[in-house]
Amino acid sequence: MTPQPAHAPAAPAGRTLTILGVCALAFALAQTMVVPALSTLQEELGTDASGATWTITAYLLAAAVATPVVGRLGDMFGKRRMLIVALVAFTAGSVVSALGSSLGVVIAGRVLQGVGGGIFPLCFAIARDELPREKIAVGIATISAVLSVGGTLGLVIGGLLLDHATYHWIFWVGAVLGVLGTIGAYVGVPESPVKIPGRVDLRGALVFAVGIVIPLLAISQANDWGWGSARVVGMILAGLVILAGWVALQARTAEPIAHVPTLRRPAVLFTNVATVLVGFGMFGSFVVLPQLLQSPEATGYGFGLGATASGLVMVPGGLVAMLAAPLSGRMSDRYGSHVPLSIGGIIAAVGLFALAAFHNSIAVIVVGYAVGSIGIGLAFAAMPNLIVAAVSAERTGEATGFNTVMRSVGSSVGSQLVVTVLTASAVAGSQLPTDAGFSRAFALLAAMTLIAGVLSAFIPRLVARSTARSGAAPATAASGD
Repeated sequence: MTPQPAHAPAAPAGRTLTILGVCALAFALAQTMVVPALSTLQEELGTDASGATWTITAYLLAAAVATPVVGRLGDMFGKRRMLIVALVAFTAGSVVSALGSSLGVVIAGRVLQGVGGGIFPLCFAIARDELPREKIAVGIATISAVLSVGGTLGLVIGGLLLDHATYHWIFWVGAVLGVLGTIGAYVGVPESPVKIPGRVDLRGALVFAVGIVIPLLAISQANDWGWGSARVVGMILAGLVILAGWVALQARTAEPIAHVPTLRRPAVLFTNVATVLVGFGMFGSFVVLPQLLQSPEATGYGFGLGATASGLVMVPGGLVAMLAAPLSGRMSDRYGSHVPLSIGGIIAAVGLFALAAFHNSIAVIVVGYAVGSIGIGLAFAAMPNLIVAAVSAERTGEATGFNTVMRSVGSSVGSQLVVTVLTASAVAGSQLPTDAGFSRAFALLAAMTLIAGVLSAFIPRLVARSTARSGAAPATAASGD
């Protein structure tokens, strides 16, 4: 399908980008503000560590399922309109969780919040449609940086609220940001003229959800059931089979939530795989590092920090990630987005491997986490630019939406798996992980980001082959998909 002609931006680029940043920040903060509250939720909601962790996983899974649906609706009915719908759902979920006093109600609110996962791909698509051509790469990189920066700020804000108020206020803050984002989008964001009619593949979304949830349930229970048990292995294999069937189903669906020919394009495929791995590393570190910092000094490795102090230790990492994002945009303009993605994955691995080997002082942790954050900031900012360059304007919302899905999937798996690794290391009679458990968790995260960096190095070579076959320029190569 031929892209619709570009139009003159209907609003100042700076204003549009600022509003999109606020919208993205609401979703980004909500991902991690709950992390410092996991032990508090466990106590106050009468659950165990696995149950408390599902307040994070349910949010990420809901985002993974809702994102392609919302992105598709944005392509069909208008990206600004669906951005507002996603923000309203996010705000409503924040209120439900804020009022909740039982695990079921809090998780229900988190699921509704997760519908806001469509915020990011919609913001990317609006940026592509509305920003001047020369500002698109930096604009998309800036929105991507909000995810990393917001994740770190969420840890600090969540800690402050826990130390000075209650866990309910974590969700009230999300509600306030959701309202501000909704008003800003309604008043200050123009509607994009790039639309494509069609239908929403709810069947595909449901099958995808089942294929993702079943393996995560198995991972969350692996320590109790046994990693080699028939139940765990069977559930993981069942999930993989369902996901394989989902791909076949999408290929036979007239208007799928994920356009298989687009997803099979080398640039898109490798970028999505790298996104899963970097998402694994980023969110896994969000879960592991606060636990290390808050562990009692009597363990021999912990620092006994409060929720606020442990969040502050991670602030330098968030700041350098924010600075790395615009640099990634400039590198993308000059060398191609595969360069900052590959370099970012490798740098992130260096920082995380350093944390695996050395985490015996606050200074070392600050430096190691900052190095890893530079890499993650470079990588995350490059991913949407790679997707945007590889698909047509009509498929921007769908393709960036699925890329965000891959980020959520990686974050979900990462958070559950590192918690499982830490729990498995606990000595009998103690609920505290061992120092070796933290080293293994950091090493696992480092390995994932390293693989992402290596894979990304193959993207330009594969793109060149694809372009040679199609005879199309990379920026419009997907127009015929």
